[in-house]
Amino acid sequence: MMMFTSAATGLCVAIAFIRGVTTKGKTLGNFYEDFVKARTRVFLPFALIVTLALVALQVPQTLQPMLTVKTLEGAEQQIAIGPVASLESIKHLGTNGGGFFGVNSSHPFENPNPLTNVIEMLSMWCLSAALPYTYGLFAKNRKQGWVIFSAMLILFVLFLSLVYTSELNGNPALNKLGMDASQGSMEGKEVRFGIPMSALFTTVTTAATTGSVNNMHDTLTPLGGITPLALMMLNCVFGGKGVGLVNMLMYAILGVFLAGLMVGRTPEFLGRKIEAREMKLIAIAILAHPFIILAPTAIALATELGKAAITNPSFHGISQVLYEYTSSAANNGSGFEGLGDNTPFWNMTTGLVMLFGRYIPMIALLAVAGSLSRKQWVPETVGTFRTDNGLFVGILVGTVLMIGALTFLPAIVLGPVAEHLTLR
Repeated sequence: MMMFTSAATGLCVAIAFIRGVTTKGKTLGNFYEDFVKARTRVFLPFALIVTLALVALQVPQTLQPMLTVKTLEGAEQQIAIGPVASLESIKHLGTNGGGFFGVNSSHPFENPNPLTNVIEMLSMWCLSAALPYTYGLFAKNRKQGWVIFSAMLILFVLFLSLVYTSELNGNPALNKLGMDASQGSMEGKEVRFGIPMSALFTTVTTAATTGSVNNMHDTLTPLGGITPLALMMLNCVFGGKGVGLVNMLMYAILGVFLAGLMVGRTPEFLGRKIEAREMKLIAIAILAHPFIILAPTAIALATELGKAAITNPSFHGISQVLYEYTSSAANNGSGFEGLGDNTPFWNMTTGLVMLFGRYIPMIALLAVAGSLSRKQWVPETVGTFRTDNGLFVGILVGTVLMIGALTFLPAIVLGPVAEHLTLR
């Protein structure tokens, strides 16, 4: 129930925000109406289709708890089964993460072959990728939607290239010993998926903030580990249901504001002036996310309650802690496993980070949408800065990378970058 509810809530927020920035003087809509429509017209039908596809590909779907089989030695063994396919469908469609089995989508019952792997990746990605197009339809200008989609796709490909290349080049320490040089870094990966499908799944699940994994992120090479960290830190490259689009539109408004400052003109976005109130609310949303990640990370690294959980020495230990809070703030759920985080300290702090990380930006950005919806619409003129062309795609990508680097690069340098330099 909560997996459907969480996804539907995010979608409602996205649609309300879209209405706020595109409609002229209308309301943000009715939450109950949007919530019911999201569940009955989007998530339930899609979940049914994906479940049937997974069942056809040998993913278990039964109410029996155990399967008793005979081993080769003649003994009896009990294997856990259950309604796996139906859980997998809404887990991926709703970017919920977790899994029926402890090893998640690495388990052959959850993800038995490359085709189910593709279906699960498409399930994570399809609705988040469709929302920019939805935004273009609401704006009555499809180019607006394609601009947002293009910026997301460029960032996605950049980070995918980083993790794929890093894993393909292997671990420098092992390469010196003549190991893994020919096949790359296969540590923590399923042979049936290999490096390409593992790297793609890693990028999709952290771009869409799902938390489902088909390989162990803790065993990624240091530079490869930057990709899942960075995508969750930015939280706007397709993102979770609704959240990614809302965050990218926030960066779009910020990009328009910065461009307006450069030319000395009051910035406008879709026919509405961007003024002090909107920028203050956007500043809250932009600053809250890194604060919610970096402040608990610093506390954990400065106290015995936090340091006692670190199982890897030196720089990788910093990456473990940073990943844990980044994943919590992005509502992802994956981890650099090995961290001994099943303690009251970690359960309470990550729980609070999840709560604040989801709702503080949502509240601030819905306030932005409400403020914009009440503004008088300004007709487009020759001097209006266009937001539906290739130039704005570049500005948007640059804004995301600039803000992301200013807030998170020092922490990335202390963890993955320092570990990479040490290994070399």
